[in-house]
Amino acid sequence: MRHAGGAPLASWLGVFRALRAWHRYEAVGLETLLAPGAKLIVGYHGRPLAFDQCMLTVELYERLGYLPHGIIHGAFEHNRVLRWWIHGLGFVTGDDGSLAEAVARGEHILVQPGGTREGCRSFRHRYQTDWGERTGYLRMAIKYGLPIVPVAGDGVDDAYVGLNDGHALGKRLGAPAQLPVWLGVGATGLWPFSLPFPVKMTQYVGTPFTRHLEGPVDPADRAALRQLHQEVRGAVQALLDRARAPHREES
Repeated sequence: MRHAGGAPLASWLGVFRALRAWHRYEAVGLETLLAPGAKLIVGYHGRPLAFDQCMLTVELYERLGYLPHGIIHGAFEHNRVLRWWIHGLGFVTGDDGSLAEAVARGEHILVQPGGTREGCRSFRHRYQTDWGERTGYLRMAIKYGLPIVPVAGDGVDDAYVGLNDGHALGKRLGAPAQLPVWLGVGATGLWPFSLPFPVKMTQYVGTPFTRHLEGPVDPADRAALRQLHQEVRGAVQALLDRARAPHREES
């Protein structure tokens, strides 16, 4: 298994420590992820990047001594420099077998089932999960016997104002590697050349979900996976609703 280190790790920690201060980042319920044992962290993908979860990896690195092993967009494997960078962080683009070593060491895995489809939407769609039928994370949790820890944050859809559905436009334009073509406005101009708005981000870590571990679940049973999928998605949406409740009360 690749370990984080060198220039990739130094750059990651530097950037997201700075953004942690910029966004006055706070993690609520972090003790769940500090308990022994590997877990699958499953989160909402804020726009256009999952800034809150990137900052969460820094919090965990400072306490546990490693970066959780993020599963990220496959496009990173198509560029030599980006491939070197993600490998230097211990990230992967899928379950290539090396994750078993991380799990054996008790290290967390991090995934956002909504991906860029969820993260690169317009301002009309905010703080609403959009995972479709993506159940690969459940198969992984079943395969490795991992509890699923839902996470979601407040402020994550306010760092940039999305102007379009990037997933749909990328598909329509035939963008390579199914990448989104997303337009967004930040504090100093257009993404990706703009700083995000300095909104406060608060990360909520939920109660571990273990129903998939309480009895045998056939990964080929699509109906069973769909039911579990809706329950996990619902847990993440509940965290989003909890995070946003004070804003609704103020309005």
